[in-house]
Amino acid sequence: MPLSPLQLLDTDSLLSEEDRAIRDTVRAFVEDRLKPEIAGWYDAGTAPVRDLAREFGSMGLLGMHLTGYGCAGTSATAYGLACLELEAGDSGLRSVVSVQGSLAMYAIWKHGSDAQKDEWLPRMATGEAIGCFGLTEPDFGSNPGGMRTRARRDAPGNEQSDWILTGNKMWITNGSVADVAVVWARTDDGIRGFVVPTSTEGFTAPDIKQKMSLRASVTSELVLDDVRLPAEAMLPEAKGLSGPLSCLTEARFGIVYGALGAARDCLETTIAYARDREIFDRSLASYQLTQAKLADMSVELGKGMLLALHLGRLKDTGRLPPEAISVGKLNNTREALRIARECRTILGAAGITLEYPLMRHANNLESVLTYEGTAEVHQMVIGQALTGESAFR
Repeated sequence: MPLSPLQLLDTDSLLSEEDRAIRDTVRAFVEDRLKPEIAGWYDAGTAPVRDLAREFGSMGLLGMHLTGYGCAGTSATAYGLACLELEAGDSGLRSVVSVQGSLAMYAIWKHGSDAQKDEWLPRMATGEAIGCFGLTEPDFGSNPGGMRTRARRDAPGNEQSDWILTGNKMWITNGSVADVAVVWARTDDGIRGFVVPTSTEGFTAPDIKQKMSLRASVTSELVLDDVRLPAEAMLPEAKGLSGPLSCLTEARFGIVYGALGAARDCLETTIAYARDREIFDRSLASYQLTQAKLADMSVELGKGMLLALHLGRLKDTGRLPPEAISVGKLNNTREALRIARECRTILGAAGITLEYPLMRHANNLESVLTYEGTAEVHQMVIGQALTGESAFR
């Protein structure tokens, strides 16, 4: 009986019974509910995000690794495995869960006031309310410290006066369907975060069209045109770039696992295709060159899984430093993209169609490679940890 790629190293034996149960539940949902629809959503360049959010919420997936406020409080490893299974369906679908739980919800959970938590987190955990995270700007992605979005007091010097926000954010997942946006802005007191109901006058979120990647996902620009917020809209526990960067670190952890889901789906699809496809009166799987490609890709997938599980254990015990997450994000996104591209070569022309997931995954992974820290940014994070020298400036 042929082995699946991850059976080569028996990585299932490293999982707890609870983690496996959560993983298997999400895998069944992806197979039964999402995979039959994903090619159509991707082709149409849209997805029913609001309906999916409620379904994700009913399964306890939104903010699942957070505690209280209706969140499931699972292990970090279980959350990672859920991200893996969701991205085996599609990166855009995993992004819905990741942005909701690890960016928008986490920002409020970690840095918000009790009132902000009570107002938003229970509804976000069920999917009744959708959140987005506004950090990246049209001219400032890898350098968030250069942001131009400004927040000023309506009455300078009066800490009880309203805030007025002005600026633009770009490449924002869930932007146009969100009920609340966590927006980061420059103030006279440094960079601060704000909880912005999207119904507030002056807030608009036009969709970004003609994407070639993450098509089964909503991506928007946020436009803040003198958006007036009460004084208590500011996140009280976040000051400076450490606030948004802590949220990015949280989200990057899910990507470490998620990218492996796309890679695994590509490999499993390709192995099945190669065993059935005949060429020169033999199965494509029986050729040495095919087996060499499959072996190399499975080795990288297995190594990536071992890395992800190790980082999960570190996170569950509170010992995961940001540079270790950079190692995982850099390696697993880079190798997942290589696997998707190599799998496509085995399917030939069939690999470029939506009948198979390979090109869809490859296109999505082009974005996953660069969002929430480009490969080059993570190389510099690792380099700084190794040398003690910053290469960012």
